[in-house]
Amino acid sequence: MGTAEQPRRVTMTRAARRVLEAAERLFYERGIHAVGVDLIAAEAGVTKKTLYDRFGSKERIVVEYLTGRDERWRAFLARYLDDHLDAAHATTPEDRVLAVFDASRAWSAAYGAKGCSMVNAHAEISDPAHPAFPVITGQKQWMLALFTRLAGDVAGADADRLGRTLMLLHEGALVAHGLRIFPDPLTHARDQAEAVLRMRHST
Repeated sequence: MGTAEQPRRVTMTRAARRVLEAAERLFYERGIHAVGVDLIAAEAGVTKKTLYDRFGSKERIVVEYLTGRDERWRAFLARYLDDHLDAAHATTPEDRVLAVFDASRAWSAAYGAKGCSMVNAHAEISDPAHPAFPVITGQKQWMLALFTRLAGDVAGADADRLGRTLMLLHEGALVAHGLRIFPDPLTHARDQAEAVLRMRHST
């Protein structure tokens, strides 16, 4: 699947880990622009000098925060698919598509009360020159590639079109979840995805 080049990572000392843990919680709860390095340092129990010695800038902390979230999501999804799609039970290509929606619902319930961290970050970081921008867009490109690959087993030559449709349903549900527009949007998106897949069988 297509992926963006991974950013250079910071070596995690004990102090750096405390800084990152504090930043992750604060950025997700309050927003990136609303949180300054003074607050991060205070919450982490380190000096600003230690923070800058370890990360160099707030931008680098943002990159580490988003990269970490992305890596955990990808690992969570892989484990979820392994646990719920047993090849011995002859799962269908449609099952594999719908399992991505199920995994997103499980992730959002456990780790995403305020919505997708990438979508939230993009609302604050729209400059392609920002070092975190490729992390944000890279995850969404990866998700599109995933849906397109899975769609290939369902739609063949029409995989690109179906993949984009599934991506739109998935991402729209994540936004609705974060905004709390209506209850359980990911289940609704899954139902709509299932209807799209079923419609392909009837044509």
